[in-house]
Amino acid sequence: MSVPPLPEAPDDGAVAVAAPAQGAPRLLPRPRMGGLIPWVIAILIALVVIAAAGGLALRNLAENARTELAAAVTVQVIEPNPDLRGARGEAVVAALRGMELVRTVRVVPQEELAALLEPWLGEGATSGDVPIPVLVDVELTRRAAPAEIAAIARALETRVPGARIDAQSEWLRPVYSALGALQWLALGLIGVVALATAAAVWLAARNALAQHRETVEIIHLLGGTDRQIIGIFLGTVLREAAFGAALGTILGAGAVWLLGQQFAALDSGMASGGGLAPTDWLAIAMVPLAGVLLALATARMTIALALRDML
Repeated sequence: MSVPPLPEAPDDGAVAVAAPAQGAPRLLPRPRMGGLIPWVIAILIALVVIAAAGGLALRNLAENARTELAAAVTVQVIEPNPDLRGARGEAVVAALRGMELVRTVRVVPQEELAALLEPWLGEGATSGDVPIPVLVDVELTRRAAPAEIAAIARALETRVPGARIDAQSEWLRPVYSALGALQWLALGLIGVVALATAAAVWLAARNALAQHRETVEIIHLLGGTDRQIIGIFLGTVLREAAFGAALGTILGAGAVWLLGQQFAALDSGMASGGGLAPTDWLAIAMVPLAGVLLALATARMTIALALRDML
């Protein structure tokens, strides 16, 4: 088989490949993965950064809410007689203060309860026609087990008729379930974006190799190895993927910062519990590195399989 003549002088931007005899001049021009690939990677990395930050924020929000409410219960005393209502509340306070598990006890004022119910009951919340139960906020010394909550409830029932205890964490159980579902959704989005990134790199690598197919065949005839050819393409993938990952990280981090400012403006105690810790930002910083490694691994596998089919 005759070998096409080699160029006498290397072109600018070409890459050298070793040959067995005199050494091949720069045969393979520096390949390009495609003009849009860095921008596609930037968009995908930005989406992953936003999704990862959202998932971490939701996790922190749920954990902080559980921590704050796990050691708190509410005692409700339903008494239609207003004359006995206050006495029943004082009896609850006296019974709770004698328990070792209880740290603080606070009776919620009737005016505060009426203000909370007014949006739903209107003037009926303050007219006295609607019996408003006595509410007692109880802070425990630690997170209580269900059996310990049940023991407190039994002790109250024997001393205060109509007393009912509710663990505050149970009120937010549907919220915890929703937050957990959103975390899984964020994880699923990260997985989908990772597949999209791999698919984009796979297509770009195959197209780049197809554009230089004839030159690659010549390099093989001159003794160039698959490892050398793969290395040439991987250098391009590294540059373009690193640029896209850096740009995507900047865009994603900027979007996360803007969203954080918006939630901070709400001045809500629950929303403030979803802030990102330094360890969370460290995990987010690993996203672009993981994206570059994924691009390199995908390109290497794609080119290696294509070279094997070519021979």
